Amino acid sequence: MDFEVLTLAGLWNSGPAHWQTRWEAEHPAWRRVPHRDWDTPQCDEWVAELDAAIGRCQRPPVLAAHSLSCSLVTRWAASGSRHAVAGAFLVAPSDVDAPSYPDCTSGFQPMLLAPLPFPSMVVASSDDPYVSERRARLFATSWGGEFVSIGDAGHINGDAGYGPWPAGAAMLLAFCARLQG
Repeated sequence: MDFEVLTLAGLWNSGPAHWQTRWEAEHPAWRRVPHRDWDTPQCDEWVAELDAAIGRCQRPPVLAAHSLSCSLVTRWAASGSRHAVAGAFLVAPSDVDAPSYPDCTSGFQPMLLAPLPFPSMVVASSDDPYVSERRARLFATSWGGEFVSIGDAGHINGDAGYGPWPAGAAMLLAFCARLQG
């Protein structure tokens, strides 16, 4: 694959059982974008960290984001960065506007619903506690991306049984292949 992949963990980071961590172990060239404060992230700071990581890539990367990082991607896209990405694989996008969303983040509200300036795919669950399937579909449509529902999968993380998640890796690789066109 000719793309660099940057993984973007969500709120509280992705632990050892999470698919992002497992994929990084299987694909050493796939790198997680570090963040200073996983417990109380501040949007502007995290956008700057993402921008710096994209700037270090040899070519426009593909972003593989989970949960709150999907909102991070939309905020980065609206930031006016001079850097480019090839596309975004957005899994279980948390709805930061939902009353049930944890209040330990700042700067992520409201959800940005503008089209992204790059291809995207939103992968969602029908029983995610952080976003309804209807809202996830709205996000995908608003962002100009493809929408894929994988049924009852919770928050599509290690706690929900999505550790290795080979079907997700196959979706990401197929998405990247389409980007190569």
